Amino acid sequence: MSKLRRSLVINFFSSSGAVVLQFIASVIIARMLSPHEIGVFSMTVVFVNIAHIFRDFGVSTYLQREPNLTEEKMRAAIGVMFTSSWIIAISLFFASDLIARALDEPSMVPVMQVLAIGFLFNPFGSVTHALLSREFAADKQAYVTAAGTISFCVSSVALAALGFGKMSLAWANLINIVVCGLAYIPLRPKGLPWLPSFRHWRDVVHFGMGSLIASLAQAVNNAVPDILLGKLGGARLVGLFSRANSTVTIFTYVAGSTVSYGAVSYLSQSHHRGESLVPVLRRSTSLLTGVGWPALALTALLGKDIVLALYGPTWLEGVPAILPLTIAAAITMLFTYTPHAFTAIGRPYLGAAPLVVTLLARIGFGYYLFDGTLISFSWAIMLATLVAVPIMLVQQSHYLHFGSRHLFGAMRKSAVVTVICLAATEGLRMLLPQSIPALARLAIIALPLMGTWYLALRVVQHELLGEVHHLWAALKARCGTLRVWPR
Repeated sequence: MSKLRRSLVINFFSSSGAVVLQFIASVIIARMLSPHEIGVFSMTVVFVNIAHIFRDFGVSTYLQREPNLTEEKMRAAIGVMFTSSWIIAISLFFASDLIARALDEPSMVPVMQVLAIGFLFNPFGSVTHALLSREFAADKQAYVTAAGTISFCVSSVALAALGFGKMSLAWANLINIVVCGLAYIPLRPKGLPWLPSFRHWRDVVHFGMGSLIASLAQAVNNAVPDILLGKLGGARLVGLFSRANSTVTIFTYVAGSTVSYGAVSYLSQSHHRGESLVPVLRRSTSLLTGVGWPALALTALLGKDIVLALYGPTWLEGVPAILPLTIAAAITMLFTYTPHAFTAIGRPYLGAAPLVVTLLARIGFGYYLFDGTLISFSWAIMLATLVAVPIMLVQQSHYLHFGSRHLFGAMRKSAVVTVICLAATEGLRMLLPQSIPALARLAIIALPLMGTWYLALRVVQHELLGEVHHLWAALKARCGTLRVWPR
């Protein structure tokens, strides 16, 4: 646990630093590119993300979960990873024109072709990344994150300034992949072979198929809003929806991979020891919602100010989509660790069922409720998320023995903290004049809200309070160490 906690702290600061840089770059780029250009890139990335599921083929998860990971099994995993990645690269490159014509957006072709080239280089770092995650070696991964993030941000802004338009994001993505692959070379774990093999490929593929089903359902489910909205309303609405969704997921960006870092490995180890996963799931859900729910609630309340401050008035039309998307995100957050738990017990395919239901509901509600406005489509997405909740509750109770009572216990205190933070925010908004610029309003509100959140944790004695104190003590100790210099 101590090693995992240390890795989580390192991963948090690493991913948070990366998010800050990426966020600054996205804000700059949002003022340099049009909603149509960003919409085209978003539509293209949807298909690329689906392709990534086939590229990985569950290999990363296999490497993190396999209890007896021998050299031959690692070589088999490398062989499967390279084979799937290169097949996907070729397929995506030559299918780009067909996909673009299907969506009546020819400008997607060059973007997709550049992103397809990245699949040729992905495997060089993916296996090392998975093994470092298995060992909770977040300190080593932090170096790669820094190198990749800096290369992406600098190249994307520079290329956009040079007039590359939507292609600036595609080329920056390729540069990021190459830089990360090179950065992982000196960090390869001891004993990791260089040459691939197919001797144990059946073990990898067998597990990968189960993982692939759930991952593919998740990828398609995430892709449907952009594809469906692009078909119904065009690239401009997709761009606005994408920016509204980015605003809602600011917490996810800030938390980064810390939310799920090491989850599969930790849960798998607990399961192999014969321990119940209920205490871990309950505590993890409580910790996540304790910080995530207040963040989402405040995003919904301050959505207009956030959009104005970060992206400018050009993107204000996307503000009405923020409320329904935050509700959907809050519901989804309750089941964040369920797929990881299913993978840990060797049933990764179980996570596909609620995703398929959500997918079908998104398509159905999207078609029937869309009236040409962004807000109608956003509420359709929220309702589709709600439809799958009963299925997820039944699955958790049956396979993980994590019933509704446990879930309510995990979210009860987080809900109280969220209400307190909302009330405090509304009071501060009423006190501040509307004439104050959006960025200044957010800056004035930020510090009192942090204090309110902490006091709310103390009032309800939230489980997150102990982690906050532990983190603060670690930071004080680290700062005290840094201040001690040799004379």
